[in-house]
Amino acid sequence: MLNLIIFGPPGSGKGTQSARIVEKYKLTHLSTGDLFREEMEKNTPLGQEVRKYIDQGLLVPDEIALRELYSRASEHMDSPGFIFDGFPRTIVQAEALDQMLNEREIPICLVISVEVDREELFKRIIGRGEDSGRSDDSEDIIRRRLQVYEEQTLPLISYYKNQGKFVAINGMAHVDKVFAKICHAIDTYLETKKVVPEVE
Repeated sequence: MLNLIIFGPPGSGKGTQSARIVEKYKLTHLSTGDLFREEMEKNTPLGQEVRKYIDQGLLVPDEIALRELYSRASEHMDSPGFIFDGFPRTIVQAEALDQMLNEREIPICLVISVEVDREELFKRIIGRGEDSGRSDDSEDIIRRRLQVYEEQTLPLISYYKNQGKFVAINGMAHVDKVFAKICHAIDTYLETKKVVPEVE
């Protein structure tokens, strides 16, 4: 089973890359962000609960994110693998995910980090907000989201580096070139079971 995590700051393009990875490698896409936005659009009790956090640029509490992720993952245990998009976002979530997958003997294989300069991120997210009207893409909330990412999610780099699973991808190039770099890292792992730590 090929289990991947893809992460990067808001605006890094990880959602776009996730969709391409899913199509090429036939993985099940698990995105807490998509899941929560879907619930908010439906105005379900869960959607109302998570909106309080997302509209402020805050992370949804671990217990909510974990509960919903477990529920979705359990529906697809016959899949060739999972790609976790935007999850985990904290060390607590990473440890809980490892425990869940290790108990089933289907551990994470690779952690792909799409890395983009902060100035470029801000420019991309502002443009996305203008195009989509997303309530969490205003300037103040963007700054808050980037700050939260740097404080709470960046520690995951050391966590997964220590496991020998971390791959840094330069995400400043065109989307096709970034995807080619990601595929190189995945294909290298599938062929050799070795991790390429950095793909420029």
